Amino acid sequence: MSVHRGVAVRAHFDRFPASLKGALVLRGEDPDPHQVVLREARVASLGGDPPRPLALPGSVVDLPPRRDVFVPFEFPLADLEPGWYVLECDLEVDGHPGTVECGQRFPIAWPRSTVRRGVVPVARSLGRGRAGVRIEQVECLADRARVRFATEGEEAPPIRVIADGTRLPVVEEEFDPDRGRGSLTTYPVLRTHASLRIEVGRGREGASVELPL
Repeated sequence: MSVHRGVAVRAHFDRFPASLKGALVLRGEDPDPHQVVLREARVASLGGDPPRPLALPGSVVDLPPRRDVFVPFEFPLADLEPGWYVLECDLEVDGHPGTVECGQRFPIAWPRSTVRRGVVPVARSLGRGRAGVRIEQVECLADRARVRFATEGEEAPPIRVIADGTRLPVVEEEFDPDRGRGSLTTYPVLRTHASLRIEVGRGREGASVELPL
């Protein structure tokens, strides 16, 4: 859920083989009524492919306080390439423009024969002291790769996953500062990839580890 100028925007949808069917849900989070103008909605690729427009039936919504208003939509999936996608919406709340990410990220699956599966053990420490990071393993799954790491620092360091010289797009980052453990989720590792490089940090403070596959 995203909030813009006192209006929460979230998406509920069901995924069918050929389409997404659901609704944008608008809700005023304060005691004032709002007028919401839905300028444009789209399905955006996390991998950088051009976004696809998402048609909505109405553009102007008079939103009462503390109530939900549903704006239905349906989106065909047949033309999407394998990858991860998210719903985005350009809107105005009482004349104030903004862009929000309003739904859970979802994958379009890669062909099973093209994706590497299994766990790549790493168990390597990079950097020093509280800035150091221990890369534990890389989990290769059907629609994602997940790098698990541990650190003594209070924040997750910048981590990049490079497959055969190309950076894998990031899907999600998670970090628990109390436990000092986290994960970075990217696009999957393919069978055609011959090696991975995990980079931690930036510039002179950066370090990396090479993993043959």
